[in-house]
Amino acid sequence: MLDETQNKIIDAAMELVMERGYLAATTKDIAIRAGVNECTIFRKFKGKKEIILSAMQLPKWNPDLSESDFSYVGNLKQDLTSFSEVYMRKVTPRMVKISIGLRTPELYPYTAEEILKVPQVFKKVLVRYFGEMYQAGKISNADAEHLAMMFLSMNFGFVFLTASFGAKLTNTGKEAYIRNSIQVFMDGII
Repeated sequence: MLDETQNKIIDAAMELVMERGYLAATTKDIAIRAGVNECTIFRKFKGKKEIILSAMQLPKWNPDLSESDFSYVGNLKQDLTSFSEVYMRKVTPRMVKISIGLRTPELYPYTAEEILKVPQVFKKVLVRYFGEMYQAGKISNADAEHLAMMFLSMNFGFVFLTASFGAKLTNTGKEAYIRNSIQVFMDGII
């Protein structure tokens, strides 16, 4: 269990990683942001890498997407809408910024597996779903793997671009994007 000081250090480190990237987030800056002495960081953690790895285990800093987050009833439009809503509720622009900050070569060997879990879970759910929908005769395309990758990319792309550019790229809101992109996606697979 982490104490209050450890949580403050983690929050400060992760905010700085989002803002500046892992390398530019120094322990001195983390200490200043957390309101602690830099020595306290090294009493509580071995170093910056341990702070980040500890943060990745906390719900605040990890989307924690699981197969049980997704349910479906067999109605393509309703199910795909639900999938997108769940995905975008958990994989927020903030989470994407964190993920980008954790991909630095110095850190990525330690974070890659955890970062990859989110798209793997979503893809697994989608492959199973599209396979079932094909077997039920509700879609014409039998290639569940490619459909899953297209749908995953469509959702991740919106979140990534929102994280990167905010409203500078488009004023389309999340709900309108989900509604319209799902309709186009469905038109291509029914």
